[in-house]
Amino acid sequence: MAMRFDDDALGEVHEINVTPFIDVMLVLLIIFMVAAPLATVDVPVDLPAATATAQPRPDQPVFLTLLADLSLRLNEAPVTRQGLPAALEQAMGGDHDRRVFLRADQAVPYGELMAVMNALRGAGWLKLALVGLDAGQPR
Repeated sequence: MAMRFDDDALGEVHEINVTPFIDVMLVLLIIFMVAAPLATVDVPVDLPAATATAQPRPDQPVFLTLLADLSLRLNEAPVTRQGLPAALEQAMGGDHDRRVFLRADQAVPYGELMAVMNALRGAGWLKLALVGLDAGQPR
């Protein structure tokens, strides 16, 4: 019994089989769809005190304080949110490269702190330092 092989039937196939590639991509897509919602932070947390080393303080720092009643003080003087840019210009001598030290009471809502920071950024003060207690310092 003789077998006959056709030359065309045994030739190499020059097409890429993309089925395994598509299978792997679909599995990765499903993994990312399941893992993406888990990456968001929805847990309320009480943040600890900072343990960072203290940075050297300038000779005459300018402190902007946000009190618990949401009023602002520039160093010791009360200032309104509308008058903040002009008061900072006067206190800093117009030098926008100097750092503004921002202090906020622990009872201040985070949104209010962000509103003050956005007002500072809008007025051209981009260098801010957040002031906090040392971890070992008593409250």
